[in-house]
Amino acid sequence: MNFLFVSPSSDDFIHLLKAWKFWLLGAVVGALIGAAIYFLALPPYRARASVNVDFHLEQAWPQDTDREQFYYLERETRKLEEIAWSDVVLNQVASQVSGATVNQMRGGKLQLSQPAVGGWHFFADDNDPKTADALASAWAQAFANQVHAEVIAASTSGLEPYITVNADQTQNIPTKRLFSVSTYLLVGALAFLALSALVVLFFHPNPVSSKQK
Repeated sequence: MNFLFVSPSSDDFIHLLKAWKFWLLGAVVGALIGAAIYFLALPPYRARASVNVDFHLEQAWPQDTDREQFYYLERETRKLEEIAWSDVVLNQVASQVSGATVNQMRGGKLQLSQPAVGGWHFFADDNDPKTADALASAWAQAFANQVHAEVIAASTSGLEPYITVNADQTQNIPTKRLFSVSTYLLVGALAFLALSALVVLFFHPNPVSSKQK
């Protein structure tokens, strides 16, 4: 085990390159194992619905003060995020999608991705593509409806009256596997390439280097 504490030499590098066949075999084996894992434990489907959010800065801050606009966007974005995960919205989703519960949705079945202004993306993961589609669509629509209702009641809800939301993509939305088989192939190949290098370097050290030690 002393070779573990010796600095690498040019002989080690040459020995590693000479084992290219072993590397190639390891990559092929790794890719096959990755493909097998993919088909034995298929990743869930992910559906994405989109809602367009416009804060109308030109009306909220007509004097174009960047600092005030920044805090306005940050404050209102936090409010909208709270609405997206609120009991009111998620209970509406649960009532529309059979078998869905609020705990499951908050536990990772739903994901929210949004910029400050523009398209907010509502993701839903499920082993059934139809359920994923239904969850994402219902969530985006429930969010848009709730924001619209709170904007109308802006004086009591605390949400600025300038905000507008439009559920742009809630029908025929893109639904696909969360990870593709090519991802599993690549990860498996890279993992076994690294393992092959470790085997060549540490379990079959170069005889020339061993004599020098």
